[in-house]
Amino acid sequence: ALWPVAAVEVHTSREVDAVNGTNLRLKCTFSSSSPISQRLSVTWNFQPEDQSSHEPVFYYLKEPYKMTTGRFKERVTWDGNIQRNDVSIVIWNLQPSDNGTFTCQVKNPPDVDGTIGEVRLKVVQKVQFSEIHFLAVAIGSACVLMIIVVIIVIFCRHFRKKRQEKSEVEDTEL
Repeated sequence: ALWPVAAVEVHTSREVDAVNGTNLRLKCTFSSSSPISQRLSVTWNFQPEDQSSHEPVFYYLKEPYKMTTGRFKERVTWDGNIQRNDVSIVIWNLQPSDNGTFTCQVKNPPDVDGTIGEVRLKVVQKVQFSEIHFLAVAIGSACVLMIIVVIIVIFCRHFRKKRQEKSEVEDTEL
């Protein structure tokens, strides 16, 4: 009497860091024991760090549907391929207010239960002077300083040698 229901498994990264003002692809893939159905649906939601209520981000049912309201209006595009079990999205122009948890839920009838993928996003400010830049400047400065020291030593030896030659010439004249 009871019909067994298989589960959909959803796979995402656990945590992602991104730079303020950039674009980010939130990757979400799934596996299902059933063939891909025409009724397959994908729901992306967002919960801010302050744990306020979930906000819809994106929806897919036969075709992608963009949000017409909310913080992600005109900032999210579909970047998935259902035939390859990829239901990823791209978020444009990331903001610090986008810090929080994104959830990806896939339903592929009759597989409607299963895991929900969660991605914790941390948007960081772009650092003007990164560690790599600091290291490059430090190494470059050290190289320039060494070249200057070598040139000074060469000039000092050259002038010392000229002075010795001049002194020897004066001694021979006497």
